[in-house]
Amino acid sequence: MMKLGSLILLILLQPFVVQASQSECAILLHGMGRTSLSMGLIEDALEDQGYQVWNESYPSLTKSVDELTVPTIESGLTYCKDNNAKNIHFVTHSLGGIIVRLYLQDHQIPNLGRIVMLAPPNKGSEIADEMKDGFFYQTIMGPAGQVLGTDDNSLPNRLNPISGEIGIIAGEKEGSSWFLPEIPGEDDGKVAVERTKLTEMKDFLLVKSGHTFIMRDDEVICQIIFFLQNGKFNSDSNAGTQCVSN
Repeated sequence: MMKLGSLILLILLQPFVVQASQSECAILLHGMGRTSLSMGLIEDALEDQGYQVWNESYPSLTKSVDELTVPTIESGLTYCKDNNAKNIHFVTHSLGGIIVRLYLQDHQIPNLGRIVMLAPPNKGSEIADEMKDGFFYQTIMGPAGQVLGTDDNSLPNRLNPISGEIGIIAGEKEGSSWFLPEIPGEDDGKVAVERTKLTEMKDFLLVKSGHTFIMRDDEVICQIIFFLQNGKFNSDSNAGTQCVSN
């Protein structure tokens, strides 16, 4: 039998429980060749802030982007709707940003919130240009790796502008590119900084991070949370990383 004190506490907390069940929801989409584990620190930080979070792996190396997009996004949407989310946000890494853009070409999300893209190849990558015809690249990266080039007919460059408040975080890696020294300008080792940008983005942030681990950077995680809450990145250089639990 429930003690009187526990019963009173439950009654007092009931309004907060209802509010939590209607909280903001974030759908996380990892990059090509990664799994949901790569977005784990972001998931933990968002949950600490009260977000409902969908973070599941999808077969990025075995299916085309067209095949991946609808079932992956709609799995996340179903989770958010089942949790009575008032707004549905997206946080993506690399290929995940292209998947969101492709979905929003032909689909509307009535309660779409904000979108944060980490290191997205929004205008393609020279890596795909140079390696897409190679046997090992084709074998390892699968069909998705064939459509991410920089030419006008590549998938990213054929997509129209999308709705929603978009914040993009690009990485700048010190030293030469991991794969191609010919990548123009600043880059994160895989994607040129200028190729991450969209005309419809609301804010942009450049951080000192490489492509592979940008989603695990404490500063990046804090900026994700700040953008989801405020619709812009925190320009205070002294903001630090206080939003991440140690």
